[in-house]
Amino acid sequence: MLKTALRPRWIAGLLFAIVISGVFVLLSQWQFGRSTQAEVPVATTTEEPKPLTSALQPGNFFPGSVADQKTTATGSYDRQKQVLVPGRLHDGAKGYWIVSAFAVTDAPVLAGAGASPQTWIPVARGWVADPADVVAPPSGTIKLTGRLIPSEAPLPNTDAGPGRATAVSVAELINIWEVSSYPGFIAADTELAGTTDVGAADVGGDLKPLNIGPQPPAQKVNWLNLFYAAEWVVFAGFALFIWWRLVKDDYRRGLEDALDEEQAAQASAADEEHPAGPHPTEARPTEPKVQS
Repeated sequence: MLKTALRPRWIAGLLFAIVISGVFVLLSQWQFGRSTQAEVPVATTTEEPKPLTSALQPGNFFPGSVADQKTTATGSYDRQKQVLVPGRLHDGAKGYWIVSAFAVTDAPVLAGAGASPQTWIPVARGWVADPADVVAPPSGTIKLTGRLIPSEAPLPNTDAGPGRATAVSVAELINIWEVSSYPGFIAADTELAGTTDVGAADVGGDLKPLNIGPQPPAQKVNWLNLFYAAEWVVFAGFALFIWWRLVKDDYRRGLEDALDEEQAAQASAADEEHPAGPHPTEARPTEPKVQS
């Protein structure tokens, strides 16, 4: 069969089948790329800062519509309420987030807040590589600008140790700080004390700014395009299968023709060895004539 496949016309046919299969594979890749498309974000104004007191309400669930929203808040830090969250990356290096409790001015007060009613929000102020590089939050009234992010889930059965938290989890932090909090946290961009920037971007040194951008939109799968992508792969294989089947049929025809020629040759040889007509020994005897 290999000799049949190596005939010029079948080599040309193979090249043609490969080209057709390549086109089908490219079409499959194109359909596969279209099968996963980013969903259109619900909110298109996340980069326009909104006041925290109007964007989010304490005591409620964190709505997805305000996730990644740039927000502003005025208040003050409690220097005694600060934790380190380990396992955070910055330019490929592993370190810690500094998370401080921020008392929000004019924030709604939750029921049962205690003798000193106040609503807080955790603020991720910056990143450090070594716990020894931690700095206290700025004092006084601070005007904060940052990105509003949903609360993370705490790590179960994990003890982060004193002065640390397993994640930026509101449920975990309110137990550590014993305060009432918004259902999310802020990744700080700027911290202004009057007109002076006292945030990580301006302080410099070992404290690095987080620079957290908006999260990419969720992906959705278009199953119809995914089906078409698989279909084109089948077509690519079918093109090669058709070439192989044609070669096999040609090979079988060649075998049948050779067999017919061999049988015809054998029949011709038999005819030459035994010519047609009665055999001399088989001639019928002449009957005697009866005389009257």
